[in-house]
Formats: sequence, structure tokens, C-alpha cells
Amino acid sequence: MANEDLESRRAGKDGRNYPYAAANTPYYYETTERKSTSWAIPSFVTANIAVFIVTMYINNCPNNRQTNGECVARFLGRFSFQPLRQNPLFGPSSSSLEKLGALEWNKVVHEHQGWRLITAMWLHAGVIHLLANMFSLVFIGIRLEQQFGFVRIGTIYLISGFGGSVLSSLFIRNSISVGASGALFGLLGAMLSELLTNWTIYSNKAAALLTLVIIIVINLAVGILPHVDNFAHIGGFLSGFLLGFVFLVRPQFGWMDRHNLPPEVRVKSKYKAYQYILWLTAVVLLIVGYAVGLVMLFRGENGNDHCHWCHYLSCVPTSSWSCRN
Repeated sequence: MANEDLESRRAGKDGRNYPYAAANTPYYYETTERKSTSWAIPSFVTANIAVFIVTMYINNCPNNRQTNGECVARFLGRFSFQPLRQNPLFGPSSSSLEKLGALEWNKVVHEHQGWRLITAMWLHAGVIHLLANMFSLVFIGIRLEQQFGFVRIGTIYLISGFGGSVLSSLFIRNSISVGASGALFGLLGAMLSELLTNWTIYSNKAAALLTLVIIIVINLAVGILPHVDNFAHIGGFLSGFLLGFVFLVRPQFGWMDRHNLPPEVRVKSKYKAYQYILWLTAVVLLIVGYAVGLVMLFRGENGNDHCHWCHYLSCVPTSSWSCRN
């Protein structure tokens, strides 16, 4: 009877108002806790936009020898875009991106410019690239930050972006890579692990899991198109997935609502055993994964030599396009 009473109170079925009664959403329970003010995500958005403006200023298309004055939107002056045949995303030249810190294997490994693993996640190839990533960041990140705070979500964002850069450098050698996609996929991965580790406090569990998996699969599937760095997506997703088990674990429902429940149904343990196991496993995998990845990278090893089919994860050749470049 005590367990049934607790379950009915979780779902708010007894007609009384409890601060942790289930909401009509497949994601979170509504609580009486005050949501954190979101400022990390807006700060990241602002920083990405500011960096893009600086990039366009330095690019200075009208004075770029590669364009012969054939800039798009020339009325913008030095902020005008490269010709579409050079950059169809309405942005700067690849040389400008490389100058400002784009991810490029040779410079990271042989010229000891490891800082590019961080700077690349703040650069974008064009307006279309920037807008797509920033809208996704706001859509995904604001809610997460309100629920878990700026420290945890900011940490997941930054580490996931770094993880995406590491995996990208291990597998891609003949082109540059830029963008916040690795960090964004890290937030998606964290959403999935948060759902799994906090499974007992969710309503409509199957619907929430199915919806999230479909979103993730669609986004990863887009990465097999040419000119999309899916290794950065995968590296960021895996990093965020593991980080979610570490930073986004929630106490059991009964423990959170212990002051409003009768003594016979109170839960004394803050976390379940499986949450501790997932936390420890994720910490170990993160440490080992990053250590192995960085050692391989700075030793100049090619990830494709250890995984001969992995190149299909980033580009699948068809009759319509080639994956050679």
C-alpha cells in the first residue's frame, strides 16, 4: 500500500497538489524549485556571433585577391561575402578561417597548434551555418540550463566541443573544420543520458525516449552528406552522452519530496544504485577516451588506419557526389 500511495502521489492521481506532481510532458516533472536564469547559452550565442563579425571584418572580401572584387552583397563593404562558388554558405574564405583558428590536422600535430581544438568551435563557415547552429543552441540549451544551471550545461557544451574537435582531427586530414556542431551534439547526448539516468522520475518515458532518439538519428544522418564533419558531431555526442551521466543526475523522486510524504513512504537514499554505476562508468570512459584520443592525435596517428570503415560515418559516396575531397 505504501508503494501504491507513493506512485499515486507521483502522478498526482489522489487529487491533492504535491510540488513534484507529474506534468503533461514527456520530459520533466514540474517542481516548486526556482528555475535558474539562463545566461551561459545567450553568452555562447553572443560570442559566436561576435567571432563571426570579426571573421568577416578580417576577411575583407573587396580586398581579397582571390575574389577579383566579385563579392556577394558588396554594399556591406568589408563585411561582404565571398563569391558563392567559393563559399555557398555566405561567409568568409577558407584561408581567413584557417588564419583565425580553424581545425586543420597538419597545424595541430606538426605545427603544435593544439589551441585550434578549441578555437574551431567558435568559428562558422557562413551566415547559414551560424544561424542553423545558433537556433539549435537556443532551442536545446535554454531549457537544459534552466533545469541544471549554467555551470553544468556550460561545462558539457565546452568539453563536448573539444571532444568533437579531437575525433575530427583523428579522422579528417585533408580539409579544415569549423563550427559549434560538436558542442550542440554534446547537449543532445546529455539530454539522452539525463533521460536514462533519471528514468524513474519521468512520465511518458517511451514517448520521450523515442522522440529524442529520432531527433538524434536524423541529425547524425545529415552528417553523412559531403562537406559536413560528422566526426565532430559523433565526438561531441559521445562526450555529452557520458557527461550527462556525471553532471545531470537527479535524486530519486521520493527523496526530493521527502518532506511532503508520510514516514512510511519516504526514501532515504538520494540516488539509486544504477545511477552510481553509470556515474563511475562514465567518468572512467571519459578519462580513458580523452587520454587515448589525445595521445593518438599528437603522435600523428590516423584514425582511419585503425577503423577502415569509419570514413563512411562522415560521408557516404553516391552517384550524386564523391567523398574524395
